[in-house]
Amino acid sequence: MEAFYVYLFMVGAVAAAVFEYGNRLVKVTAAPDLAFRGFKTNYLVVYSFMMAGDWLQGPYVYALYEHYGFTRGEIGRLFIAGFGSSMIFGTVMGSLADKYGRKRAALLYVVCYTLGCFTKHAPNFWVLFFGRILCGIATSLLYSAFESWVVGEHNKRGYNPEWLGGIFSQAVFLGNGLVAILAGLFSHSLVDTFRLGPVSPFDAAAIVLVIGGVIIALTWTENYGDSSESASLAESFGKAYTLIMSDPKFALLGAMQSLFEGSMYTFVFLWTPALSPNGEHLPHGMIFACFMVSSMVGSALAGKLMSLTTIKVERYMQVVFAFAALCLTIPVVVPPAKASNSDSLSLAGKLHLLAFCGFEVCVGIFWPSMMTMRSAHIPEEIRSTVINCFRIPLNFFVCVILYNVGSYSLSTMFGMCASFLGICFACQRQFAVLIHQEQAGSHFDEDQRLVAAAKLEKGSLAAEAEAAAV
Repeated sequence: MEAFYVYLFMVGAVAAAVFEYGNRLVKVTAAPDLAFRGFKTNYLVVYSFMMAGDWLQGPYVYALYEHYGFTRGEIGRLFIAGFGSSMIFGTVMGSLADKYGRKRAALLYVVCYTLGCFTKHAPNFWVLFFGRILCGIATSLLYSAFESWVVGEHNKRGYNPEWLGGIFSQAVFLGNGLVAILAGLFSHSLVDTFRLGPVSPFDAAAIVLVIGGVIIALTWTENYGDSSESASLAESFGKAYTLIMSDPKFALLGAMQSLFEGSMYTFVFLWTPALSPNGEHLPHGMIFACFMVSSMVGSALAGKLMSLTTIKVERYMQVVFAFAALCLTIPVVVPPAKASNSDSLSLAGKLHLLAFCGFEVCVGIFWPSMMTMRSAHIPEEIRSTVINCFRIPLNFFVCVILYNVGSYSLSTMFGMCASFLGICFACQRQFAVLIHQEQAGSHFDEDQRLVAAAKLEKGSLAAEAEAAAV
């Protein structure tokens, strides 16, 4: 393995450590009390277990299907089943969290994903297909129920809303960064070092998920969105649809989430052929580690940005989307070149890898920043429902991409993703304008109220003076 990968990983690791250490030195407006610290630690531990259960499986899903002898077309249909399930069944299951409880939804995630892991033992297409449906439901719950629970519990306990951004940035730093790297190394050890077979990471994931589920069952309290008996599932979706269609802010949030995550999931299928256009041997584990440490840099940087009162999340995310679009434009304008040997990257390949790491930094910033914007603007009573409604176009988009991934060139696919990220930039810019107008309007209303109060007080004083003179 050439030294370029090691140097890139080391630079990313040092940057992530420096940013995260800097975040811990930042003074907040009011020092969090011990109760809040315990609440945050509990959530971070649970979220890390849940993400570990997800990351342990990731590197070996495709490899397991190949091990069972399925064709590329059959594997593609299994992946489409997962995203399709997340779009249809997962959306319904996620929205039920608002009515029947976010803690129950989190435990349902554990059950669905654990059963999905068990199906990996059967080399039968339809058993695996059923497992993908369960995993699709679990994915929707992972990205809605846990966020909804922590926001609802945070508000219920009366903690400072500004502390939520710190929770989200640390959750992404740990769950989508450090845990991902450790899980990847551990699953690699299970398969290649201990020779336990490609199904062993799924068994490990099931154990981790059950441990996390026990912690949830013993330590979490229940919270709800709209728990009224009269509110049906159709009414909850109706409220979410009306909210999204009546206020452009919610439509813009949904567009940004769908387009960015759609580009991110598409990137997962594109980076390997982009870096090895001529069949070069790639150290996938090391490249994955470089991506994850880059994401850690982004999440730590997001924590720093959100702690600054002079920079609003609606503003800096415009730069993030623009830079992400630039990173995925690099493979379009810089054509791949053949490396000098099969175990190294060409100059163009190294430039592509740097661009991909830059994109992963944007991914690391995106997650906590988007969570913060959603927590500030999406109503509590239908939070899970709205978040899952945002995932409908995302999953549909990924299904279409997977179905047609072999029909377009790599440069076309990267160009499409860059275009979507450019649309995200435009949406974020308009979103910032709307937020500024709302804030300016509220300030104007406050000024008008103060002026009216002053006039009233002045009139009262004049009346009193006149009465005294009489």
